[in-house]
Amino acid sequence: MTAQLNSDPSARPSTRPTARPHRRGRASGGCDPAGRRPRHPRAVCDGTARVTGATGPARHDAGALAARFAHQLVEVLTGARPSGQLMRHTSLDGYGQLASLVRAGALRRGGPADRPRLGPVHDRSPSPDAVEACVRVDLGRRHHMVAFRLEQRGPAGQWQCTAVEAR
Repeated sequence: MTAQLNSDPSARPSTRPTARPHRRGRASGGCDPAGRRPRHPRAVCDGTARVTGATGPARHDAGALAARFAHQLVEVLTGARPSGQLMRHTSLDGYGQLASLVRAGALRRGGPADRPRLGPVHDRSPSPDAVEACVRVDLGRRHHMVAFRLEQRGPAGQWQCTAVEAR
């Protein structure tokens, strides 16, 4: 009887964990198991992420674009991020203004524990290829205003900051 139990493969307990087969294909065109497509980091800036307006042609979501850039800009002005990281997202004049604001210490922290808090970003689009925005920044007991202008430039239509002001 023991010879019969040892010869039957289904009767023996398995000590190895069962391995799942490796999938090489993509589910629903993306690499996420939920079926979502991965977002390219520059999708917002290069013109591929567009929102269709109710009035017809596709346009950028100016509010989301301004909010993301405001967050990065405040990090540079407070010293939490090096200004070189925004070099590719600014024009030559815009980068010169940004560098002079950083050197002057336009948004100095009151102490090491003071973290900048951004208020709501107010934006407007004077033209389809430009966005002007401002944001209130609270640093401890001090309050600052940062204003900037983003324009679509170049053959790829990348958004670049062309002017920065902080008070």
